[in-house]
Amino acid sequence: MNYLAWRDITANLMRFFLAAIGVGFLLTGSMGMLGLYRGVLHDALLTIEGIGADLWIVQGGRVGPFAEASAVSASLDRRVEGVVGVTSVRRFVQNNQQVEIDGQKRRVAVTGLDFPKDQGTWLGLTEGRLLQAGRGEAIADQSLGLALGREIRLGRDVYRVVGVTSGQVDMSGDGQLFVTIPDALDIADSRKPESVLLDRAQGLGTNADRPSRIAAVIVTTLPGMAEEVARVIGAWGDVAVLSREDQRSVLVDGRLWRLRLQILFFTILLLTVTGVVIAMTIYTSTIAKLHEIAMLKLIGARDRFILAMIFEQAVLIGLFAYGLALVLSMILFPFFPRNVVMLPEDLALVFGGLLVACVLGSWIGIARAMRVRAREVLA
Repeated sequence: MNYLAWRDITANLMRFFLAAIGVGFLLTGSMGMLGLYRGVLHDALLTIEGIGADLWIVQGGRVGPFAEASAVSASLDRRVEGVVGVTSVRRFVQNNQQVEIDGQKRRVAVTGLDFPKDQGTWLGLTEGRLLQAGRGEAIADQSLGLALGREIRLGRDVYRVVGVTSGQVDMSGDGQLFVTIPDALDIADSRKPESVLLDRAQGLGTNADRPSRIAAVIVTTLPGMAEEVARVIGAWGDVAVLSREDQRSVLVDGRLWRLRLQILFFTILLLTVTGVVIAMTIYTSTIAKLHEIAMLKLIGARDRFILAMIFEQAVLIGLFAYGLALVLSMILFPFFPRNVVMLPEDLALVFGGLLVACVLGSWIGIARAMRVRAREVLA
């Protein structure tokens, strides 16, 4: 390290620390923006990756059930079971509702498990057990604040929490409550008596358009048979078949692409401001020691020596700020209401952007220092 760079920093510690702290907060914001996007992406794909389905059969002409609404026949699973290459078939339904928990209204994603085919073995319980009864039992994500053994009223019935899981949220960040599909349909279809009477008066009866229909059927196939099964079912015409990769693409490249662009633009903006702060700090530092730079040139110091001194100051500000940003991120992000996922490649991206900001920021000070002449020491 250039000795004079360190001496200049120690002689102006307050200026150095204030600049580094300001840059550190900006870098924390950049890490937070990228981590927020990764968290939203993780939550959006959580059920798709965890439920273990090779194919999703949804309403014809739709790409549901996550990207848009979908409704299929309640007997579709029995049709699918007869297709060659299919090993297991489960129904899927998920509805978001406002539920009162401890006197507060909370949004809950009520997800139906096709019991007894699916007891929730893929959820990764932290406490309790899997579903063992077709009615009245629930598995709750710990973010809902429902302890093991807790009873909660949903719709017309009371459900007992028999298992607790962690990190099971939907793409909106709402904690999931897993019940059997009949229970999920009852919860979604719990209406006021006046609403039922009105439907009957209008001749709708039980055929009213309600959110209680099956959203999709998920299929597991024999190895190498997924494409053939998808081709056969897709030929039926009344349904659409999406692979796991299709579901990922619909969410990542469809529903979340605007968010991805916004996150990218905000990150670039924050890194640009970071470069401006570093440039201002280095430039004012250079202006303050023009006399010393002229003296160095008078005694024969080469330009690259002075260039290295200014550049190293910018890098030291950046390194200190980056370390501060990492510490702040580990302290603050766990308290955020949404999941913030920090990946090594994102941290490397922020660090790379920081280095670019340091180079560009120091260049302004270097350009000014290079214009200094040795005779200016006499001024």
